[in-house]
Amino acid sequence: MAKRSNQKAMDFNAYIRDVKNFPKPGILFKDITPLLQDAKALKKASEALCDFIGNEPIDKVVGVDSRGFIFAPLLAHKLDAGFVPIRKKGKLPSQKLSESYDLEYGTDTLEIHADAINRGERVLVHDDVLATGGTAEAVCKLIERLGGEVVQCNFIIHISFLRGREKLNGYAVKSLLTY
Repeated sequence: MAKRSNQKAMDFNAYIRDVKNFPKPGILFKDITPLLQDAKALKKASEALCDFIGNEPIDKVVGVDSRGFIFAPLLAHKLDAGFVPIRKKGKLPSQKLSESYDLEYGTDTLEIHADAINRGERVLVHDDVLATGGTAEAVCKLIERLGGEVVQCNFIIHISFLRGREKLNGYAVKSLLTY
């Protein structure tokens, strides 16, 4: 069960670096690497993400390839839940389900192992950034196809002008930062 943090809030903005023209020209990439490199910021961020859950029971935490893999296992550990990786196409070795989606700079496909989530399991989705919402929407579809219930989608960063939250109507969505 998640423990509430009574610690003073941290300004996570100070740990986000802007990288122009990455991964393509015209994109302003929000880089969380400085947050990951600072032990105190990393700890506070994982506590804050866990606090979003409150006392909701969680059976599995899904981390999205690749930066979602950083915090999702930490959250799973704190929530006494299992960790499930959702990977880009061709990266999982066993029987899997696939879902294609659009992102702000192209299209992609995600996959999950067919036995990763059991019917009725309560699932927390974590990724580093919510941009257009295509990735998170595809993840939620995969979880639901396996019979899981998406309890919440949480992110380090929400880039609001890309309107990704609109693709997640009906889901609880939380983020540490909004740009």
